[in-house]
Amino acid sequence: MYRKILLPTDGSGYAEDEVKRATKLLSEGGEIIVLSVAGKLTSSAFQSRSNVKKVNRGLYQEAEENVEHMKDLFDESVNVRGMVVVGFPAETIKKVAEEEKVDLIIISASGKSGLHRFVLGSVAEKVLKNSEIDVLLVPNK
Repeated sequence: MYRKILLPTDGSGYAEDEVKRATKLLSEGGEIIVLSVAGKLTSSAFQSRSNVKKVNRGLYQEAEENVEHMKDLFDESVNVRGMVVVGFPAETIKKVAEEEKVDLIIISASGKSGLHRFVLGSVAEKVLKNSEIDVLLVPNK
């Protein structure tokens, strides 16, 4: 059993499987942190600042919605906290896991862009290879 679990989400369709596993592995009185990483564009010669700001607001809002959706899947008796952080997904997941001193990261084997049954998702692979914290990969069905 784990006292603190990090559950990153990108809004892909595997949330229910991750929630079930996290709930089973959480110790009594433990906490689950649902994390969504919002990407951030920078302005360039091809994009105006106002367009980039609008896109970034949209990315952040989508990340917030992903967190709220995932949190809503948990039973009310489970201690769940949501978090949205701007950054690169794999690096941010690792950093948050370390800062929050989690015992376990539960992540889907492939996310939105994965070739679901054939390739380990690039974010999941980076987290698995670079984390010193236990990682549970949830298979995609």
